[in-house]
Amino acid sequence: MNYSATLKYMFNRLPMYQRIGGAAYKADLTNTQKLCDLLGRPEKKFKTIHVAGTNGKGSTSHLLASVMQEAGFKTGLYTSPHFIDFRERIKINGEMIPEEGVIEFIQTWKNDLEAINLSFFEMTIGMAFQYFADQNVDIAIIEVGLGGRLDSTNVIMPQLSVITNIGMDHTQFLGNSLKEIATEKAGIIKNSVPVVIGESQPEIQPVFSETASRKNSAFTYADQNWNVTPVKQGLEKTHTVDVLHNDKHFLSIDFPLAGNYQLNNLTTALEAIHVIKNSGIIISKKAIKRGVEKVTYNTGLKGRWQTLGTTPLIICDSGHNRDGIRKVVENIKAISFSKLHIVFGVVNDKHLEGVLSLLPKEATYYFCKANIPRGLPADNLKNAAQQFGLSGEVFSSVLSALETAKIRADAKDMIFIGGSTFVVAEVL
Repeated sequence: MNYSATLKYMFNRLPMYQRIGGAAYKADLTNTQKLCDLLGRPEKKFKTIHVAGTNGKGSTSHLLASVMQEAGFKTGLYTSPHFIDFRERIKINGEMIPEEGVIEFIQTWKNDLEAINLSFFEMTIGMAFQYFADQNVDIAIIEVGLGGRLDSTNVIMPQLSVITNIGMDHTQFLGNSLKEIATEKAGIIKNSVPVVIGESQPEIQPVFSETASRKNSAFTYADQNWNVTPVKQGLEKTHTVDVLHNDKHFLSIDFPLAGNYQLNNLTTALEAIHVIKNSGIIISKKAIKRGVEKVTYNTGLKGRWQTLGTTPLIICDSGHNRDGIRKVVENIKAISFSKLHIVFGVVNDKHLEGVLSLLPKEATYYFCKANIPRGLPADNLKNAAQQFGLSGEVFSSVLSALETAKIRADAKDMIFIGGSTFVVAEVL
């Protein structure tokens, strides 16, 4: 098979959560353990940092990978989902796994993958582990796919566990309360492995303190130790931030990730770096500064409050749950524009009320459906949105919705594209 045929096999033969939802989710580590045994336990051949959380785990993972790379380490990065090319999920020092590497893995293990009855995600994490081991990476940043305790990535024994924050998402799998979801995320905490929690949320702090105590794991809250203050504010571009550690000036950084929510991800990454240094890994201030400032260049991070045009201002963001949309709306409110146009689509298993109730009523909406089976039909989305005072039209595709918004928008207007990772992916 060539690369195109290999991808077709992977997407069609292996159940893929991003496409079909819950039918592809396997709340069990058995298959991943079988695959790792088959591959000779590649995940034990390099150091790892494990990153979970409701929001921000992707950005935090990219920040950590960029800093590690600038510190001179050969750094693997595993994230999901991808926006454009499957290979975005598996990178070393910012370079995607070669097409030949994907082809070879599938051709070599195809019969075994089918015999174990792997999901798409289980297969992908095995491919990443094998590639990182074969390429002798020094350390790999591993982003959790869904949850933590039963996520396929949770077969690793990391140097550090990171949990960015807890919000209401994937409740059909993780629970219907913040405490239940936090318990699932806390499942990545390992015996005697330090833990960094990004945001100290009072109602769920006992979950982390009890789990860490039981596991004999030291834990810290990033937002209690770090303070990041914008010096030159810029929601659409790089802005300068002053970084304080325990109330003492640490660094000034030209931070390239726009969107105020990224400041939380930066503090989480900084605390993770601070803690991992205690294990003997040498990371200089210079490497931290360069790693943060070069994160998009080093890792190819995209789809997070990303500016696609300026007249009119066009911004996309992959935030898709209640907390993610709340932060998106906060950013929108902080920008000056004449009229607001929102190209919006969601998946069919999303808790719509929690998202739609947050969206601005004074915008014109362009309802659409991403080209995946899991996408919610645009007509259904429009009908639900009308109950919250949101008005607009239905479009046959994401791109037709965006093109119409561009035609109708004046130079001083703003177009926002979001609601789903897959809507953003089609635009990118």
